Amino acid sequence: MSARESIIPVFVPHLGCPNDCVFCNQRRISGAQLPATADDVRQAIENAAGLPDIGSRRQLAFYGGSFTAIPVENQEALLGAAKEYLDKGIIHSIRLSTRPDAIDGAVLNRLRRYGVETVELGAQSLNENVLLLSGRGHTATDVENASKLIKEAGFKLILQMMTGLPGDSDESCIETAKRIIALKPDGVRIYPTVIVKDTALFDLWKAGRYEEHSVEDAVRICAKLVPLFDEAGIPIIRLGLNPTEELSGGDAAGGAYHPALGELVKSRIMLQKAEKLLENVKPGSRVVLGVNKSKISQMVGQHRCNTEKLCEEFSLKQLKVKAAETENEVLLISVES
Repeated sequence: MSARESIIPVFVPHLGCPNDCVFCNQRRISGAQLPATADDVRQAIENAAGLPDIGSRRQLAFYGGSFTAIPVENQEALLGAAKEYLDKGIIHSIRLSTRPDAIDGAVLNRLRRYGVETVELGAQSLNENVLLLSGRGHTATDVENASKLIKEAGFKLILQMMTGLPGDSDESCIETAKRIIALKPDGVRIYPTVIVKDTALFDLWKAGRYEEHSVEDAVRICAKLVPLFDEAGIPIIRLGLNPTEELSGGDAAGGAYHPALGELVKSRIMLQKAEKLLENVKPGSRVVLGVNKSKISQMVGQHRCNTEKLCEEFSLKQLKVKAAETENEVLLISVES
């Protein structure tokens, strides 16, 4: 997806979902209480069209629910409203999210007729036990088959995965990431598990039958996942749930909810790179590290946590971070004993 795409969100919470996954309450996650109608689609586009043109492509995105499992007449009403503006050039593309077991040739032909460009699949995991315990109602094979159909039909494919689901482990998350990479999606979203009120997972947690996947847990495992996708050239479109007033106000009862989770993960990756550079530095040294100027805050860490940890870990007398001519790496600029 282009970095210069302006997203027009339309929410269809829980529409088309044949069951409730243990972690899911899309109304609390999105803040949208009622599913959108065709008139809502038109209004959202009209509102966006009235904003100043900043030269970006406008994409209409249907969020929540399992779009292709919605009754066909409802799908066509929503897509038809969007296509009116696609044909006029007011929007430039349409994206939707759905379940892996709600994709087949007929479905994709319908989406093509209405000008859909991108299909997102909620894979969440490619571990069969995790899928079962999470109440997903589909298999890993469903994800792989649907992904291949979508790619072969010429659509852009986005895959969503989660970490910290019931029965999950660092190893199963890494295996899921590797299998997703093998499917060659055009992008991924990584959503560490958040315990949302009014979900089965919340009840399991309160009953002591689910161990919370904390922010620290999420940062640790995502710091392993992000480099895998980076090395494969697969963009990570989103890391962590998008902050909302509802989630920040208490609907996120526990788990890996943090408004800046992506930054925490990037900061942890920078810390790990620095640790490798400092392995052979003598205790008591004064060290200067160099990073791209846009990443100095990531290297320093929130409340200087990274620099303090490095000083303690390697018994450094002083550690400074300066801007350097590098894109993604940490450089060892100088060491004074």
